[in-house]
This record gives sequence, C-alpha cells and structure tokens, in this order.
Amino acid sequence: MWGLTKFTLSPLLVAQGLRVRKHARVLPEADGPRQGRAEPEGEAAAQAPALRVLVLGDSSAAGVGVPTQDEALAGPLARELAQRLLRPVAWQLVARSGLTTQDAPALLRQAAPARCDAVLVVLGMNDVLTQVPPVRAVRERDALWVALSQQCGPGLVLWSAAPPLEHFQLLPWPLRSVLGRDAQQLNRAQAAWAPSRQVVHLDLPPELADGQLAASELAEDGFHPGPTLYARWARHVAQVMAQRLPRLPPSDPFLSTAAFVRRG
Repeated sequence: MWGLTKFTLSPLLVAQGLRVRKHARVLPEADGPRQGRAEPEGEAAAQAPALRVLVLGDSSAAGVGVPTQDEALAGPLARELAQRLLRPVAWQLVARSGLTTQDAPALLRQAAPARCDAVLVVLGMNDVLTQVPPVRAVRERDALWVALSQQCGPGLVLWSAAPPLEHFQLLPWPLRSVLGRDAQQLNRAQAAWAPSRQVVHLDLPPELADGQLAASELAEDGFHPGPTLYARWARHVAQVMAQRLPRLPPSDPFLSTAAFVRRG
C-alpha cells in the first residue's frame, strides 16, 4: 500500500525534490583537523591509555552547519568522553557530505583510519534521500560492519538513527511526510538488524527525535544542526558510549580496552 501511495505521488515528489535541491543553501563541512586528542582533568586520569574513537558518516558527521570541528560532533564527543571516563580520547573523523552506506566502505579504505576501540556511524539520511529500500539498506550496513571489523577492529559500534524528516520545514508537503515515513522504516530495519552484529542502534536525543527542531538551533540552511544541537548530540552519544565503556582502573593502565567493552 505504501509503495502504491509513493508511486501515485511520484511526479509531485520528484518535482518537489528537484525544487528543494535547486534552492537549498549548500554549506561547507566544518574546518579544522579531523583527528585529535582530548585530555581529562587530573594527572592520574591523563596517564591512562587513550580510548580510540572513530566517527564515520555523512554531512552531519562532517560538521556541516558549524565553522570548525571544535563545534561539530567528533571533537565535542571526544571531550565529553574524556571527562566521563577519566581517560584521554584519541579521535579521528572519516566523513563526507552526501555519503551513503553503500559508498562508506570505499571511503573507509581510502582514508585508512587507525585501529579503534569504538565507532560512531552517522549514516542514513542519504539512504533515505536516494530511496534505498530497507532490505537493501540492511545488507549495506552489514557490509560496512564487516569492513569496519576488518579494518578498525572496534569493540563497540554505535549506529545513529536517521532524523525525523517529517518535521523538516525546509521540505514541502507531501515530500517531507513521505521521506519521514521512509526514515521511520529505515530506523526500524536498522534496529532489528543491529543485535545480530552486536551493534547499538542509537536513537537521537529528544531534541532531535521528537521533531522539535528550534529554528534558532538549526544551521543557516535549515537542515543541519547548529552548534547547540551538535553539543547536545555529542553529550547524548557520550552518555550512551560511556555506559558501555566503563572507566579504566588507574591501578592497571596497560589493561586492554577490549576487556571493558560491554556489548549492547
């Protein structure tokens, strides 16, 4: 029934999509280094081995909507984790605007990131916009999971949910309603697949998940997070990640990170 509805509306949806693409304001990715190290407070904590975190994803992972990586997602996430876990966090970012899950393994091979303990994947928006069916989306996620496991060896993988596109006022109706439902279907498929690979399906923080996107907290394009929303998102991810990466006992700084990973 849903497929028939989309087919019936397809001429209008295509026209609306082309119009949005033509008039949408294109913002650059956040400037600044795509790797760094966040230090916790206190000498004892600073002597612990660094937690290695990779952020992989699309324009939101790349920080579109803010000037620098210090205000985006990866940098603030590392700082939050360092304080929560009381240990240094070495972070790296592999991201590109427009990236789909299908294209992510190739970008991962090209970037060749270092081994890591935890990965945050921010992919899904472009899968929805390019109309990837949920069944195919799950296959592509599984292929990316295999690539991440082989290349980076993380003990913990978090995969962010797609945003509620039905609330994006930049998109005209009925396009935003259709895309919103597609995003919901993708999130359900992703959540059902995630336990099979011990991946954490990460719901968005309430400020994003319930669609109450304050205009003052969005970027100038009306589509990406502004600095306040990025900060809230980073705190939310850090809270979930920290629950699965317990603090390292200072008496044994050489103990492997992998020993403390609790799958969720």
